[in-house]
Amino acid sequence: MSKHAQKYYHDQMDKNAGIQHTVHRTKIVATVGPACNTYEKLLDLVRAGVNVFRLNFSHGSFEDKKTIVDYIRKINKTEPYNIAILGDLQGPKLRVGEIENGSMEIKEKEILTFTNEKLLGTHDRIFVSYPNLYQDVHTGNTILIDDGKLEVKVVKILKNNDVQVEVTSGGILSSNKGINLPDTKISLPALTEKDLVDLDFVIKEKFDWVALSFVRSVKDIIILRNKLEERKSKTKIIAKIEKPEALNNLRDIILESDAIMIARGDLGVELPIEKVPLVQKQIVKKCLHRAKPVIVATQMMESMMERNKPNRSEITDVANAVLEGADALMLSGETATGQHPTLVVETMRKIIMEVEKDDYNYNLEEELVPQPHSPSFLSDAICYNACKLAKDVNAEALVGMTQSGYTGFMLSSYRPRSPLYIFTKERSLVNQLSLSWGVRAFYYGEEESLDDIIFDQIDILKQRGFIKSGDIVVSTGSTPVDLHLPTNTLKITNVE
Repeated sequence: MSKHAQKYYHDQMDKNAGIQHTVHRTKIVATVGPACNTYEKLLDLVRAGVNVFRLNFSHGSFEDKKTIVDYIRKINKTEPYNIAILGDLQGPKLRVGEIENGSMEIKEKEILTFTNEKLLGTHDRIFVSYPNLYQDVHTGNTILIDDGKLEVKVVKILKNNDVQVEVTSGGILSSNKGINLPDTKISLPALTEKDLVDLDFVIKEKFDWVALSFVRSVKDIIILRNKLEERKSKTKIIAKIEKPEALNNLRDIILESDAIMIARGDLGVELPIEKVPLVQKQIVKKCLHRAKPVIVATQMMESMMERNKPNRSEITDVANAVLEGADALMLSGETATGQHPTLVVETMRKIIMEVEKDDYNYNLEEELVPQPHSPSFLSDAICYNACKLAKDVNAEALVGMTQSGYTGFMLSSYRPRSPLYIFTKERSLVNQLSLSWGVRAFYYGEEESLDDIIFDQIDILKQRGFIKSGDIVVSTGSTPVDLHLPTNTLKITNVE
Protein backbone atom coordinates (compact mmCIF):
# COMPACT_ATOMS: atom_id res chain seq x y z
CA MET A 1 0.00 0.00 0.00
CA SER A 2 1.33 3.45 -0.87
CA LYS A 3 2.12 6.00 1.81
CA HIS A 4 -0.86 8.01 0.60
CA ALA A 5 -3.24 5.11 1.05
CA GLN A 6 -1.75 4.39 4.47
CA LYS A 7 -2.41 7.99 5.45
CA TYR A 8 -6.07 7.70 4.46
CA TYR A 9 -6.61 4.32 6.08
CA HIS A 10 -4.31 3.99 9.09
CA ASP A 11 -6.88 5.26 11.61
CA GLN A 12 -9.74 3.51 9.83
CA MET A 13 -7.94 0.17 9.96
CA ASP A 14 -7.40 0.42 13.72
CA LYS A 15 -11.05 1.29 14.19
CA ASN A 16 -12.33 -1.50 11.97
CA ALA A 17 -10.03 -4.33 13.02
CA GLY A 18 -12.02 -7.54 13.15
CA ILE A 19 -15.39 -5.79 12.76
CA GLN A 20 -17.60 -5.68 9.68
CA HIS A 21 -21.13 -4.53 9.03
CA THR A 22 -23.78 -7.08 8.23
CA VAL A 23 -23.62 -8.32 4.65
CA HIS A 24 -27.18 -7.83 3.41
CA ARG A 25 -27.16 -6.21 -0.02
CA THR A 26 -30.66 -4.75 0.10
CA LYS A 27 -30.24 -1.83 2.48
CA ILE A 28 -32.38 -0.93 5.51
CA VAL A 29 -33.67 2.58 6.24
CA ALA A 30 -34.90 3.18 9.80
CA THR A 31 -36.91 6.16 11.03
CA VAL A 32 -35.68 7.78 14.23
CA GLY A 33 -38.18 8.56 16.96
CA PRO A 34 -38.73 8.32 20.73
CA ALA A 35 -38.15 4.53 20.67
CA CYS A 36 -34.55 4.88 19.44
CA ASN A 37 -33.34 8.42 20.09
CA THR A 38 -30.30 7.70 22.28
CA TYR A 39 -26.77 7.02 21.09
CA GLU A 40 -26.83 3.47 22.45
CA LYS A 41 -30.15 2.62 20.80
CA LEU A 42 -29.07 4.05 17.45
CA LEU A 43 -25.84 2.05 17.62
CA ASP A 44 -27.85 -1.08 18.42
CA LEU A 45 -29.93 -0.48 15.28
CA VAL A 46 -26.82 -0.02 13.16
CA ARG A 47 -25.32 -3.23 14.50
CA ALA A 48 -28.63 -4.95 13.73
CA GLY A 49 -28.38 -3.85 10.09
CA VAL A 50 -29.47 -0.23 9.55
CA ASN A 51 -27.69 1.58 6.69
CA VAL A 52 -29.65 4.86 6.60
CA PHE A 53 -31.41 6.82 9.34
CA ARG A 54 -34.49 8.83 8.36
CA LEU A 55 -35.37 12.00 10.28
CA ASN A 56 -39.01 12.91 9.71
CA PHE A 57 -39.60 16.67 9.68
CA SER A 58 -43.30 16.18 10.33
CA HIS A 59 -42.36 15.66 13.98
CA GLY A 60 -39.85 16.95 16.51
CA SER A 61 -37.71 20.05 16.99
CA PHE A 62 -34.47 21.11 15.32
CA GLU A 63 -32.75 20.74 18.67
CA ASP A 64 -33.80 17.09 18.89
CA LYS A 65 -32.73 16.45 15.30
CA LYS A 66 -29.34 18.10 15.84
CA THR A 67 -28.75 15.70 18.74
CA ILE A 68 -29.60 12.72 16.53
CA VAL A 69 -27.36 13.99 13.71
CA ASP A 70 -24.48 14.34 16.17
CA TYR A 71 -25.05 10.79 17.42
CA ILE A 72 -25.00 9.38 13.88
CA ARG A 73 -21.85 11.33 13.01
CA LYS A 74 -20.22 9.97 16.17
CA ILE A 75 -21.12 6.41 15.11
CA ASN A 76 -19.56 7.03 11.69
CA LYS A 77 -16.43 8.46 13.27
CA THR A 78 -15.83 5.88 16.00
CA GLU A 79 -17.44 2.70 14.65
CA PRO A 80 -16.84 0.72 11.40
CA TYR A 81 -19.91 2.07 9.60
CA ASN A 82 -20.89 4.62 6.96
CA ILE A 83 -24.46 5.48 7.91
CA ALA A 84 -26.38 7.97 5.77
CA ILE A 85 -28.72 10.64 7.13
CA LEU A 86 -32.00 11.21 5.26
CA GLY A 87 -34.16 14.26 5.98
CA ASP A 88 -37.80 13.72 5.00
CA LEU A 89 -39.62 17.01 4.35
CA GLN A 90 -43.30 17.08 5.29
CA GLY A 91 -44.51 18.69 2.07
CA PRO A 92 -48.09 19.93 1.63
CA LYS A 93 -49.57 17.42 4.06
CA LEU A 94 -53.18 18.35 4.73
CA ARG A 95 -54.70 17.75 8.14
CA VAL A 96 -57.79 18.46 10.17
CA GLY A 97 -57.19 20.64 13.22
CA GLU A 98 -57.80 20.02 16.90
CA ILE A 99 -61.09 18.27 17.65
CA GLU A 100 -63.08 19.02 20.80
CA ASN A 101 -62.22 16.43 23.47
CA GLY A 102 -59.58 15.01 21.11
CA SER A 103 -62.00 13.03 18.93
CA MET A 104 -65.60 12.63 17.91
CA GLU A 105 -67.72 10.10 16.08
CA ILE A 106 -68.99 11.04 12.63
CA LYS A 107 -71.81 9.02 11.14
CA GLU A 108 -72.80 8.11 7.59
CA LYS A 109 -74.91 10.78 5.83
CA GLU A 110 -73.99 13.37 8.46
CA ILE A 111 -73.25 16.83 7.01
CA LEU A 112 -70.00 18.46 8.17
CA THR A 113 -68.41 21.81 7.35
CA PHE A 114 -64.70 22.23 6.63
CA THR A 115 -63.23 25.70 7.14
CA ASN A 116 -59.86 27.39 6.82
CA GLU A 117 -60.61 29.38 9.99
CA LYS A 118 -58.60 28.06 12.94
CA LEU A 119 -61.00 26.81 15.59
CA LEU A 120 -61.68 23.82 17.82
CA GLY A 121 -63.46 21.23 15.69
CA THR A 122 -67.04 20.21 16.46
CA HIS A 123 -69.92 18.69 14.50
CA ASP A 124 -70.66 22.22 13.26
CA ARG A 125 -67.27 23.22 11.82
CA ILE A 126 -63.84 21.57 11.46
CA PHE A 127 -60.60 23.37 10.65
CA VAL A 128 -58.61 22.02 7.68
CA SER A 129 -55.02 23.16 7.09
CA TYR A 130 -55.56 23.96 3.42
CA PRO A 131 -56.50 27.57 2.65
CA ASN A 132 -57.27 26.76 -1.00
CA LEU A 133 -59.62 23.85 -0.28
CA TYR A 134 -62.70 25.77 -1.42
CA GLN A 135 -60.97 26.71 -4.71
CA ASP A 136 -59.56 23.30 -5.58
CA VAL A 137 -62.38 20.87 -4.74
CA HIS A 138 -65.61 20.48 -6.67
CA THR A 139 -69.01 19.04 -5.85
CA GLY A 140 -68.82 15.24 -5.85
CA ASN A 141 -65.08 15.08 -5.04
CA THR A 142 -64.04 12.47 -2.48
CA ILE A 143 -62.05 13.53 0.60
CA LEU A 144 -60.32 10.80 2.60
CA ILE A 145 -59.33 11.22 6.26
CA ASP A 146 -56.94 9.25 8.47
CA ASP A 147 -55.37 7.13 5.70
CA GLY A 148 -58.79 6.47 4.17
CA LYS A 149 -60.46 5.15 7.31
CA LEU A 150 -63.04 7.92 6.98
CA GLU A 151 -64.54 9.21 3.74
CA VAL A 152 -66.63 12.25 2.86
CA LYS A 153 -67.93 13.77 -0.40
CA VAL A 154 -68.12 17.46 -1.24
CA VAL A 155 -71.76 18.59 -1.52
CA LYS A 156 -71.48 22.38 -1.59
CA ILE A 157 -69.01 25.29 -1.62
CA LEU A 158 -70.44 27.97 0.68
CA LYS A 159 -70.23 31.73 0.06
CA ASN A 160 -67.90 32.22 3.06
CA ASN A 161 -65.45 29.73 1.43
CA ASP A 162 -66.33 26.90 3.78
CA VAL A 163 -66.82 23.46 2.21
CA GLN A 164 -69.84 21.34 3.08
CA VAL A 165 -69.34 17.56 2.95
CA GLU A 166 -71.44 14.46 3.51
CA VAL A 167 -70.01 11.52 5.42
CA THR A 168 -69.99 8.39 3.24
CA SER A 169 -67.88 6.22 5.56
CA GLY A 170 -68.00 7.14 9.23
CA GLY A 171 -66.01 6.39 12.36
CA ILE A 172 -63.92 8.21 14.93
CA LEU A 173 -62.38 11.49 13.76
CA SER A 174 -59.36 12.44 15.90
CA SER A 175 -57.31 15.65 16.06
CA ASN A 176 -54.65 16.36 13.42
CA LYS A 177 -55.44 13.40 11.18
CA GLY A 178 -54.22 13.57 7.60
CA ILE A 179 -56.42 14.35 4.60
CA ASN A 180 -56.07 13.03 1.05
CA LEU A 181 -57.78 14.46 -2.03
CA PRO A 182 -57.60 11.72 -4.69
CA ASP A 183 -59.97 13.56 -7.06
CA THR A 184 -58.30 16.97 -6.68
CA LYS A 185 -55.22 18.68 -8.10
CA ILE A 186 -53.68 20.48 -5.15
CA SER A 187 -52.49 24.02 -5.87
CA LEU A 188 -50.07 24.17 -2.93
CA PRO A 189 -46.35 24.18 -3.82
CA ALA A 190 -44.36 21.01 -3.17
CA LEU A 191 -42.04 23.06 -0.94
CA THR A 192 -44.13 24.79 1.72
CA GLU A 193 -42.91 27.59 4.01
CA LYS A 194 -42.25 24.99 6.69
CA ASP A 195 -40.27 22.87 4.21
CA LEU A 196 -38.06 25.83 3.30
CA VAL A 197 -37.20 26.36 6.96
CA ASP A 198 -36.55 22.63 7.38
CA LEU A 199 -34.47 22.57 4.19
CA ASP A 200 -32.26 25.29 5.63
CA PHE A 201 -31.54 22.96 8.56
CA VAL A 202 -30.89 20.03 6.20
CA ILE A 203 -28.36 22.06 4.22
CA LYS A 204 -26.68 23.54 7.29
CA GLU A 205 -26.26 20.10 8.88
CA LYS A 206 -25.10 18.56 5.56
CA PHE A 207 -27.63 15.73 5.38
CA ASP A 208 -26.74 13.06 2.83
CA TRP A 209 -30.23 12.81 1.33
CA VAL A 210 -33.39 14.91 1.39
CA ALA A 211 -36.79 13.44 0.50
CA LEU A 212 -39.40 15.65 -1.15
CA SER A 213 -42.97 14.65 -0.27
CA PHE A 214 -46.01 14.65 -2.57
CA VAL A 215 -44.02 15.20 -5.77
CA ARG A 216 -46.38 15.86 -8.66
CA SER A 217 -44.12 16.85 -11.56
CA VAL A 218 -40.47 17.25 -12.48
CA LYS A 219 -40.80 20.99 -11.73
CA ASP A 220 -41.04 20.15 -8.02
CA ILE A 221 -37.64 18.42 -8.17
CA ILE A 222 -36.07 21.24 -10.20
CA ILE A 223 -37.18 23.83 -7.63
CA LEU A 224 -35.59 21.81 -4.84
CA ARG A 225 -32.46 21.20 -6.93
CA ASN A 226 -32.07 24.94 -7.50
CA LYS A 227 -32.39 25.61 -3.77
CA LEU A 228 -29.62 23.10 -3.04
CA GLU A 229 -27.35 24.40 -5.81
CA GLU A 230 -27.78 28.00 -4.64
CA ARG A 231 -26.27 26.92 -1.32
CA LYS A 232 -23.64 24.67 -2.98
CA SER A 233 -25.12 21.74 -1.08
CA LYS A 234 -24.07 18.20 -2.00
CA THR A 235 -27.25 16.71 -0.51
CA LYS A 236 -28.94 14.35 -2.99
CA ILE A 237 -32.69 14.31 -3.71
CA ILE A 238 -35.19 11.51 -3.17
CA ALA A 239 -38.57 11.98 -4.86
CA LYS A 240 -41.43 10.43 -2.89
CA ILE A 241 -44.04 8.88 -5.17
CA GLU A 242 -47.39 9.14 -3.40
CA LYS A 243 -49.64 11.09 -5.77
CA PRO A 244 -51.38 9.83 -8.95
CA GLU A 245 -50.00 12.86 -10.82
CA ALA A 246 -46.46 11.64 -10.11
CA LEU A 247 -47.21 8.40 -11.94
CA ASN A 248 -48.19 10.37 -15.03
CA ASN A 249 -44.82 12.15 -14.93
CA LEU A 250 -42.77 9.23 -13.61
CA ARG A 251 -40.09 9.06 -16.31
CA ASP A 252 -39.10 12.72 -15.98
CA ILE A 253 -39.24 12.59 -12.18
CA ILE A 254 -36.90 9.57 -12.11
CA LEU A 255 -34.48 11.22 -14.53
CA GLU A 256 -34.29 14.46 -12.52
CA SER A 257 -34.11 12.86 -9.06
CA ASP A 258 -31.15 11.09 -7.47
CA ALA A 259 -33.35 8.37 -5.95
CA ILE A 260 -37.02 7.40 -5.59
CA MET A 261 -39.14 6.41 -2.59
CA ILE A 262 -42.33 4.43 -3.16
CA ALA A 263 -44.35 5.89 -0.28
CA ARG A 264 -47.10 3.30 -0.16
CA GLY A 265 -48.98 4.96 2.71
CA ASP A 266 -50.43 7.94 0.89
CA LEU A 267 -50.08 6.21 -2.49
CA GLY A 268 -52.39 3.46 -1.26
CA VAL A 269 -54.94 6.06 -0.23
CA GLU A 270 -54.74 8.21 -3.35
CA LEU A 271 -54.91 5.18 -5.68
CA PRO A 272 -57.31 2.22 -5.62
CA ILE A 273 -55.46 -0.14 -3.27
CA GLU A 274 -55.47 -3.02 -5.76
CA LYS A 275 -53.23 -0.99 -8.09
CA VAL A 276 -50.39 -0.48 -5.59
CA PRO A 277 -48.54 -3.83 -6.02
CA LEU A 278 -48.12 -3.48 -9.79
CA VAL A 279 -47.26 0.22 -9.47
CA GLN A 280 -44.52 -0.76 -7.01
CA LYS A 281 -43.09 -3.32 -9.44
CA GLN A 282 -43.19 -0.86 -12.34
CA ILE A 283 -41.43 1.90 -10.39
CA VAL A 284 -38.69 -0.45 -9.18
CA LYS A 285 -38.10 -1.67 -12.73
CA LYS A 286 -37.93 1.86 -14.16
CA CYS A 287 -35.46 2.92 -11.45
CA LEU A 288 -33.23 -0.07 -12.19
CA HIS A 289 -33.19 0.86 -15.87
CA ARG A 290 -32.14 4.41 -14.97
CA ALA A 291 -29.60 3.36 -12.31
CA LYS A 292 -31.47 5.30 -9.62
CA PRO A 293 -31.73 3.84 -6.09
CA VAL A 294 -35.30 3.00 -5.09
CA ILE A 295 -36.77 2.62 -1.60
CA VAL A 296 -39.92 0.65 -0.79
CA ALA A 297 -41.58 2.24 2.24
CA THR A 298 -44.52 2.15 4.65
CA GLN A 299 -46.09 -0.59 6.79
CA MET A 300 -43.53 -3.23 5.87
CA MET A 301 -43.57 -4.75 9.36
CA GLU A 302 -46.35 -2.76 11.02
CA SER A 303 -47.46 -5.57 13.34
CA MET A 304 -44.06 -5.42 15.07
CA MET A 305 -45.01 -2.04 16.50
CA GLU A 306 -46.34 -4.18 19.34
CA ARG A 307 -45.64 -7.84 18.56
CA ASN A 308 -42.22 -9.48 18.66
CA LYS A 309 -42.83 -11.34 15.38
CA PRO A 310 -44.18 -10.12 12.04
CA ASN A 311 -47.27 -11.38 10.25
CA ARG A 312 -46.68 -13.94 7.51
CA SER A 313 -47.94 -11.44 4.95
CA GLU A 314 -45.36 -8.90 6.11
CA ILE A 315 -42.57 -11.46 5.72
CA THR A 316 -43.74 -12.06 2.16
CA ASP A 317 -44.02 -8.31 1.50
CA VAL A 318 -40.41 -7.74 2.57
CA ALA A 319 -39.20 -10.75 0.57
CA ASN A 320 -41.08 -9.66 -2.56
CA ALA A 321 -39.61 -6.15 -2.39
CA VAL A 322 -36.15 -7.72 -2.27
CA LEU A 323 -36.98 -10.06 -5.18
CA GLU A 324 -38.30 -7.12 -7.22
CA GLY A 325 -34.89 -5.47 -6.87
CA ALA A 326 -35.45 -2.61 -4.41
CA ASP A 327 -32.25 -0.93 -3.23
CA ALA A 328 -33.62 -0.36 0.24
CA LEU A 329 -36.59 -1.11 2.48
CA MET A 330 -37.81 1.46 4.97
CA LEU A 331 -39.16 1.14 8.50
CA SER A 332 -41.28 4.01 9.84
CA GLY A 333 -43.24 3.69 13.07
CA GLU A 334 -41.71 0.25 13.64
CA THR A 335 -38.44 1.85 14.74
CA ALA A 336 -39.62 5.38 15.57
CA THR A 337 -42.29 4.53 18.14
CA GLY A 338 -42.58 0.74 18.18
CA GLN A 339 -41.85 -1.47 21.17
CA HIS A 340 -39.11 -3.56 19.49
CA PRO A 341 -37.00 -1.30 17.22
CA THR A 342 -33.84 -3.43 17.28
CA LEU A 343 -35.72 -6.70 16.92
CA VAL A 344 -37.66 -5.45 13.90
CA VAL A 345 -34.40 -4.48 12.14
CA GLU A 346 -32.84 -7.85 12.97
CA THR A 347 -35.95 -9.60 11.66
CA MET A 348 -35.96 -7.60 8.42
CA ARG A 349 -32.25 -8.29 7.93
CA LYS A 350 -32.79 -12.04 8.37
CA ILE A 351 -35.57 -12.04 5.76
CA ILE A 352 -33.40 -10.07 3.34
CA MET A 353 -30.40 -12.34 3.78
CA GLU A 354 -32.51 -15.48 3.34
CA VAL A 355 -33.80 -14.17 0.01
CA GLU A 356 -30.33 -13.06 -1.05
CA LYS A 357 -28.73 -16.49 -0.70
CA ASP A 358 -26.43 -17.51 -3.55
CA ASP A 359 -29.00 -19.66 -5.29
CA TYR A 360 -31.06 -16.60 -6.22
CA ASN A 361 -29.91 -15.02 -9.48
CA TYR A 362 -29.86 -11.26 -9.06
CA ASN A 363 -27.56 -10.46 -11.94
CA LEU A 364 -29.36 -8.20 -14.39
CA GLU A 365 -26.67 -7.52 -16.96
CA GLU A 366 -28.52 -9.60 -19.58
CA GLU A 367 -31.67 -7.52 -19.15
CA LEU A 368 -30.25 -4.06 -18.47
CA VAL A 369 -28.05 -3.68 -21.53
CA PRO A 370 -26.40 -0.28 -22.20
CA GLN A 371 -28.58 2.03 -24.27
CA PRO A 372 -26.84 3.61 -27.32
CA HIS A 373 -28.88 6.82 -26.94
CA SER A 374 -27.63 7.34 -23.38
CA PRO A 375 -25.23 10.30 -22.98
CA SER A 376 -23.10 8.02 -20.78
CA PHE A 377 -23.26 5.04 -23.16
CA LEU A 378 -19.52 4.30 -23.21
CA SER A 379 -19.09 4.28 -19.43
CA ASP A 380 -22.39 2.35 -19.11
CA ALA A 381 -20.89 -0.27 -21.43
CA ILE A 382 -17.78 -0.54 -19.25
CA CYS A 383 -19.93 -1.03 -16.13
CA TYR A 384 -22.10 -3.58 -17.92
CA ASN A 385 -19.11 -5.62 -19.06
CA ALA A 386 -17.41 -5.31 -15.66
CA CYS A 387 -20.42 -7.01 -14.04
CA LYS A 388 -20.57 -9.65 -16.76
CA LEU A 389 -16.83 -10.34 -16.51
CA ALA A 390 -17.00 -10.51 -12.71
CA LYS A 391 -19.65 -13.22 -13.01
CA ASP A 392 -17.79 -15.13 -15.73
CA VAL A 393 -14.55 -15.34 -13.71
CA ASN A 394 -16.31 -15.69 -10.33
CA ALA A 395 -14.56 -12.56 -9.02
CA GLU A 396 -14.42 -12.02 -5.25
CA ALA A 397 -14.60 -8.26 -5.72
CA LEU A 398 -15.95 -5.79 -8.24
CA VAL A 399 -14.33 -2.38 -7.70
CA GLY A 400 -15.42 0.99 -9.05
CA MET A 401 -14.28 4.60 -8.70
CA THR A 402 -16.57 7.59 -8.83
CA GLN A 403 -16.62 11.36 -8.30
CA SER A 404 -20.32 11.95 -8.94
CA GLY A 405 -21.68 8.64 -7.66
CA TYR A 406 -22.83 7.60 -11.14
CA THR A 407 -20.45 4.65 -11.56
CA GLY A 408 -21.47 3.34 -8.13
CA PHE A 409 -25.17 3.65 -8.96
CA MET A 410 -24.67 2.09 -12.41
CA LEU A 411 -22.65 -0.91 -11.20
CA SER A 412 -25.19 -1.44 -8.41
CA SER A 413 -28.11 -1.33 -10.85
CA TYR A 414 -26.82 -4.46 -12.63
CA ARG A 415 -27.10 -6.29 -9.27
CA PRO A 416 -23.73 -8.08 -9.66
CA ARG A 417 -23.08 -11.39 -7.91
CA SER A 418 -19.59 -10.29 -6.87
CA PRO A 419 -19.30 -8.08 -3.77
CA LEU A 420 -19.27 -4.44 -4.89
CA TYR A 421 -16.75 -1.91 -3.51
CA ILE A 422 -16.79 1.75 -4.55
CA PHE A 423 -13.94 4.20 -3.92
CA THR A 424 -14.40 7.96 -4.09
CA LYS A 425 -12.51 11.16 -3.29
CA GLU A 426 -15.85 12.86 -2.48
CA ARG A 427 -16.38 12.33 1.24
CA SER A 428 -20.10 13.08 0.95
CA LEU A 429 -20.55 10.10 -1.39
CA VAL A 430 -19.17 7.58 1.11
CA ASN A 431 -22.34 7.81 3.20
CA GLN A 432 -24.70 8.60 0.32
CA LEU A 433 -23.81 5.32 -1.38
CA SER A 434 -24.98 3.44 1.72
CA LEU A 435 -28.45 3.66 0.17
CA SER A 436 -27.44 1.71 -2.95
CA TRP A 437 -27.90 -2.04 -3.26
CA GLY A 438 -24.78 -4.02 -2.46
CA VAL A 439 -22.39 -1.05 -2.25
CA ARG A 440 -19.61 -0.71 0.31
CA ALA A 441 -18.03 2.70 -0.13
CA PHE A 442 -14.56 3.94 0.85
CA TYR A 443 -12.91 7.33 0.86
CA TYR A 444 -9.79 7.39 -1.30
CA GLY A 445 -8.33 10.74 -2.28
CA GLU A 446 -5.12 9.90 -4.10
CA GLU A 447 -4.60 10.57 -7.82
CA GLU A 448 -1.52 8.75 -9.04
CA SER A 449 -1.46 6.41 -12.04
CA LEU A 450 -4.44 4.13 -12.57
CA ASP A 451 -2.27 1.07 -11.89
CA ASP A 452 -1.13 2.50 -8.54
CA ILE A 453 -4.70 3.37 -7.60
CA ILE A 454 -5.96 -0.14 -8.40
CA PHE A 455 -3.10 -1.76 -6.48
CA ASP A 456 -3.85 0.51 -3.50
CA GLN A 457 -7.53 -0.40 -3.58
CA ILE A 458 -6.73 -4.11 -3.70
CA ASP A 459 -4.32 -3.71 -0.76
CA ILE A 460 -6.99 -1.86 1.22
CA LEU A 461 -9.58 -4.58 0.56
CA LYS A 462 -7.03 -7.25 1.42
CA GLN A 463 -6.05 -5.61 4.72
CA ARG A 464 -9.72 -5.12 5.60
CA GLY A 465 -10.31 -8.84 5.12
CA PHE A 466 -12.65 -8.55 2.14
CA ILE A 467 -10.31 -10.39 -0.26
CA LYS A 468 -7.25 -12.66 0.05
CA SER A 469 -4.34 -13.95 -2.03
CA GLY A 470 -5.52 -15.93 -5.05
CA ASP A 471 -8.83 -14.05 -5.38
CA ILE A 472 -9.80 -12.41 -8.66
CA VAL A 473 -10.72 -8.72 -8.69
CA VAL A 474 -12.41 -6.84 -11.54
CA SER A 475 -11.74 -3.08 -11.41
CA THR A 476 -13.13 -0.12 -13.32
CA GLY A 477 -11.54 3.31 -13.58
CA SER A 478 -10.68 6.13 -15.93
CA THR A 479 -7.47 7.22 -17.55
CA PRO A 480 -5.72 9.64 -17.79
CA VAL A 481 -6.41 9.97 -14.07
CA ASP A 482 -5.88 13.73 -13.86
CA LEU A 483 -8.58 14.44 -16.48
CA HIS A 484 -11.35 12.88 -14.34
CA LEU A 485 -13.06 11.37 -17.36
CA PRO A 486 -16.10 9.08 -17.12
CA THR A 487 -15.28 5.42 -16.50
CA ASN A 488 -13.36 4.12 -19.53
CA THR A 489 -11.14 1.30 -18.28
CA LEU A 490 -11.65 -2.29 -17.17
CA LYS A 491 -8.94 -4.41 -15.52
CA ILE A 492 -8.80 -7.91 -14.07
CA THR A 493 -6.31 -8.75 -11.30
CA ASN A 494 -5.27 -12.00 -9.62
CA VAL A 495 -4.50 -10.97 -6.03
CA GLU A 496 -0.97 -11.82 -4.93
